[in-house]
Amino acid sequence: MLVTTRDMLAKAQRDHFAIPAPDFWDSNSCRVFCSTAEELNKPLILSVAEIHSNMISVEEAADIGRFYAERCNAPIALHLDHGMHFDVIEKAVNLGFTSVMIDASSESFEENVRLSREAADLAHASGVMVEAEIGHVGTNPDNLAAENESRYTEVAEAVAFTEATGIDSLAVSIGTSHGLYKETPNINFIRLEALREAVNVPLVLHGGSSTGDDSLHRCAIGGIAKINIFTDFIVAAIDNVYAKRPENWFSLLKESDASIREVLMHYYQVFNCLEE
Repeated sequence: MLVTTRDMLAKAQRDHFAIPAPDFWDSNSCRVFCSTAEELNKPLILSVAEIHSNMISVEEAADIGRFYAERCNAPIALHLDHGMHFDVIEKAVNLGFTSVMIDASSESFEENVRLSREAADLAHASGVMVEAEIGHVGTNPDNLAAENESRYTEVAEAVAFTEATGIDSLAVSIGTSHGLYKETPNINFIRLEALREAVNVPLVLHGGSSTGDDSLHRCAIGGIAKINIFTDFIVAAIDNVYAKRPENWFSLLKESDASIREVLMHYYQVFNCLEE
């Protein structure tokens, strides 16, 4: 069933587990994510990133995401991940997304507040939940260590930002980064604890792929209510294809699907979601 993130994130925050938020890139990946959530009867935040618009447009993602979510017995939210442009966020709201992210974390604090407040006002008018980011989760195009590009979230700024914007969830930077890692990152659990105690909305962790099962489990039980995963699905799929060497396209898709399902199953367990 297609739902917003409001209730699922509140429950995750209260009961100390995290909800997986995988980015889909086509109908195949979307179907596997939704069917896995239904098989487990667990919540899912089905996401599509603006940066992947060269693979799937917001319009396509809305149609595909709603098609599978509405036919699934598990609660599924359709989320725009890393919305960088206001017109894209507005389009997602109008197309039926139930959650959107405004990512203005690279802007000044004041501009981030202004843009996030504007996005919240727009989305809330349609009953859509809003995620924003304070601090900055970097990227790793060259497999560099996460700390090279990430800027930790300051507790006082996070509190002021949340109060000023009226957002529904907050992505924080505590040591992860997007993309591949050269080595497992070090998570600042002391900062996470301080943020959890001070901020009154559910916390989100980006860059979950390959962060390490122990660290992600600690994040899930320690205050993170949503964890974004993308790269691990891509890596697992291509590794399995190379290992199995399928003879035709349909066999290739079957092997890819199996890998994606296995990774999502694994993270449901790591995120403590199966125990709730």
